[in-house]
Amino acid sequence: MQLSHSTDIGLRTIMRLAVEDEKNSRVTTKLIARQVGASEKHVAKAVSRLVELGLVQAHRGRSGGLFITAAGRAASVGALVRELEDDRDVVECGEPNPCPLVGACRLRRILADAKKAFYAELDRYSIEELVTSSTAGLLHLLVRSTASDSPEMKEVS
Repeated sequence: MQLSHSTDIGLRTIMRLAVEDEKNSRVTTKLIARQVGASEKHVAKAVSRLVELGLVQAHRGRSGGLFITAAGRAASVGALVRELEDDRDVVECGEPNPCPLVGACRLRRILADAKKAFYAELDRYSIEELVTSSTAGLLHLLVRSTASDSPEMKEVS
């Protein structure tokens, strides 16, 4: 199963926010876009969805920024991916071009079972668990390297 580009950016964004320890650090959409290698437009769309889901808070103004919520840290990776992917089927057997094999096809059931197993594996991990290993170290390096290039954010240690 391949995740959509917007889900990928959503996961990168929340992982980036999850390594932020300080409430005083200013993390912006622009900064995240540079750090995770995505366009600002795509990150803004992902942030909007994450805010909708209650996983991220966005504060406007001079001292504003993006902050992960406690619910965001505790969120299951599987639940987040389901939300970002709209829990769509692996293949579309129905409209607009219905498959002529739909009445006798076992593939649809097998793919549905595989999708369940995929999500069950993702459900075993929280967002916080994604950033407690070498991933966190790499994300912290991105934070530091971008912070030294930009007055937008102070360095996080």
